[in-house]
Amino acid sequence: MTANRPKVLLVEDTRALAETYRAYLEPQDVEVLIAPDCASALEAVEEACPSVIVIDVNLPDGNGLDLMRDIKRRRAACEVVLVTGQASVKMAVEAMREGAYDFIMKPFSAERLRVTLRNALDRVCMAHRIEELAAEADESEEPDRLAGMIGRSRAMRTVYRILHNAAPTNATIFITGESGTGKELCAAAIHGMSRRAKGPMITINCAAIPKGMLESEIFGHGRGAFTGAVSDRLGAMLSADGGTLFLDEICEMDLELQSKMLRVLQERSVQRVGEDAVRPVDVRIVCATNRNPQVEVEEGRFREDLFYRLHVVPVELPPLREREDDVLLIAREFLAAFSAEDDKRFRSFSESCEQALLACDWPGNIRQLQNAIRRAVVLNDGEVMDETMLPALVREAARAVVAPLATLQSAGAPPIVDAEPSGLSARHAIEPLETVIRRTIERAIEQCGGNIPRAAQALRVSPSTIYRRIQMWSERETGDAPSS
Repeated sequence: MTANRPKVLLVEDTRALAETYRAYLEPQDVEVLIAPDCASALEAVEEACPSVIVIDVNLPDGNGLDLMRDIKRRRAACEVVLVTGQASVKMAVEAMREGAYDFIMKPFSAERLRVTLRNALDRVCMAHRIEELAAEADESEEPDRLAGMIGRSRAMRTVYRILHNAAPTNATIFITGESGTGKELCAAAIHGMSRRAKGPMITINCAAIPKGMLESEIFGHGRGAFTGAVSDRLGAMLSADGGTLFLDEICEMDLELQSKMLRVLQERSVQRVGEDAVRPVDVRIVCATNRNPQVEVEEGRFREDLFYRLHVVPVELPPLREREDDVLLIAREFLAAFSAEDDKRFRSFSESCEQALLACDWPGNIRQLQNAIRRAVVLNDGEVMDETMLPALVREAARAVVAPLATLQSAGAPPIVDAEPSGLSARHAIEPLETVIRRTIERAIEQCGGNIPRAAQALRVSPSTIYRRIQMWSERETGDAPSS
């Protein structure tokens, strides 16, 4: 029924072009609306609430980029695609920074418009779903793990819910996150929760394979295709037929190979190196990178069309420092596993050890935490792991944020700013926000008997957030102190 179909608004002053675009979109299950200028487009946005708006940059009563800014200011729940016949790299980058979903150069094919529209609609649906999940996150009890992933922080609960909804589909998933945040584990969870779980999961690390060999690794080759090709090679894409292909560090793939990958995704078929035959393939793509893919696109290292083909369902894995007390959940899991593996007696962490684990920023994320616990288990033994058993780098990082607490508390923690804004009475004086934050944190620590993790839980923030603020206040006061 029309009422349930997503609406697409075409803002194009040339009627023939508008009708051409409408014809391009006929195979899609969408309702297409047309507006010839900025004024009628804004009316349509208010009345019809379109999911995607395709805007020509040159309009009779204004500029398409300005129209997009106006739409974004109204917080319309839609994605905007800009179309132009005279684009520059500067204009494209500006459009993306201003919030455009895509930037299409005229002339373009029907398939280009359909793919962009389909991905934009998927983004809108996913954004709505993420908002619903975030709203529900604090109101429902969530598991502290999912398919091997561990954590109960709000950030991880949101990740779990995205995976729960996206994994059973065939949508391409693009995972981003710092090194060590668990992108490969996330990809395995997606495969395990999908309808393809009984099929193969093939992993290719694009950064670990020499560029000259990567094409053969992904697409395969025939015997004699090049020097050293003494036998046929099926390749990762065909090996993953009926299952999932995980392309880790995909931003390391060179531009020529990206072009071939785009063609494979569009045609759903593979031509092995050195062969004329084209083989159909049914594979779901999950990819990951520790870079910012949009920056890679802007700087010309990653094809824009491939990015939008892959970036259908984005999953951002948070760094460990932003995951509240998940570090303790994960550390306990490692402690139990490594103790059993090495026949050690460890059962728990001391309070000082937990404080150190929470205070550390873990720049290497879960991989660094895993190595720290592994080393501590190998070199020590006992029922309880103490802070002194942790690697020196972890202890030093923890002390850098824990030590200033005693200094601040012994000094009475004077307010950062005492000055009252001129013209305001004491009764109505406005305090600087930093002063209010500091007083609230210090009061919570005092009421929790100096236990920072407990204070952080009461304030609903990460313990590392409190530790970093304590360090900042200490450094500020040390820097402001008069020299003798």
